[in-house]
Amino acid sequence: MSGNVSRRRAVAILASVAGLPLIPFASRPAVASETRLYQWQGFALGARSSISLYHSDEAEAKALLADCVGEIQRLEAVLSLYRPGSALCRLNAAGRLDLPPLDLVQVLAEAQRYSVASNGAFDVTVQPLWDLYAGHFARAGADPNGPSDAAIAAAIRTIDYRKVRFDTDRIEMPPGMRITLDGIARGYATDKVAALLRARGMRNVLVQLDKAVALGPHADGRPWRVGLANPRAPDQSLKDIALVDKAVGSSGGYGTVFDPAGRFNHLFIPSTGRSAHYAAQVTVVTRTGLAADALSTALSVVPRDQAAAVMRAVGGGTAYFVDDGNVITELEA
Repeated sequence: MSGNVSRRRAVAILASVAGLPLIPFASRPAVASETRLYQWQGFALGARSSISLYHSDEAEAKALLADCVGEIQRLEAVLSLYRPGSALCRLNAAGRLDLPPLDLVQVLAEAQRYSVASNGAFDVTVQPLWDLYAGHFARAGADPNGPSDAAIAAAIRTIDYRKVRFDTDRIEMPPGMRITLDGIARGYATDKVAALLRARGMRNVLVQLDKAVALGPHADGRPWRVGLANPRAPDQSLKDIALVDKAVGSSGGYGTVFDPAGRFNHLFIPSTGRSAHYAAQVTVVTRTGLAADALSTALSVVPRDQAAAVMRAVGGGTAYFVDDGNVITELEA
């Protein structure tokens, strides 16, 4: 449940619809002339991101986008695995964090809920496995079969979400344990930015911080149309999904692979230390960005016959499983 990418930011104010698909957009008709599309594009928590909103006042739209960027930066200082000095990085370095930011406590509490629902398949303490595989395949002449059984077993001994102790006063974890929030934090951040815009009375908004949250419909009155990405060619879409006041998130092993053959990816099964291959991609449509993020990750690392029970345990939704042949199976629970 981890990965990395270089970060840069830019703000673009556009006069017409621009596709910036993390999950590709379908085409959209023109909107009323009194509104314009204003869009921020950049990176958030290591992922390519954008915010698209329709507004009749340019100054107000730019101020809203600036506030959203400020909120993203605030959350990165808490939840980012890639920003030195973030609260998460300080926790991983010391194994303890006194008076932790409330956002970090809230994300850990939600993560624990998904861990319980998935019987431990979703586990934010799998970072040692990511470090192990990345380090192994970075070495010249690395064994193409991956790390040794002994090395994997040693990493597994540091993994157990139940051993993370946290409250508003302190977070503590055993020596050697490290946390990644890549399977849940982007969804949480997407919700926080969407909540900021909702509180300002905004509709006709799509927030994409890797995961996507739609506030209301598109400005033309129709649903936002997002595409279910093709794992073999992620810039292409296999299926359109209508989105109004809901969230969507996808997880797929193809997002980060460690070896040239693609046998080892970042979606780890905590109990075995091996990469999951239950689906080429899982996309979830549900009520919040956090739920879409965590569920798409959890459903990627549990056998298919357990998926419905996991979904029901955390409030349900619609999941789309894409297999290696690009066949889509839909599950509603």
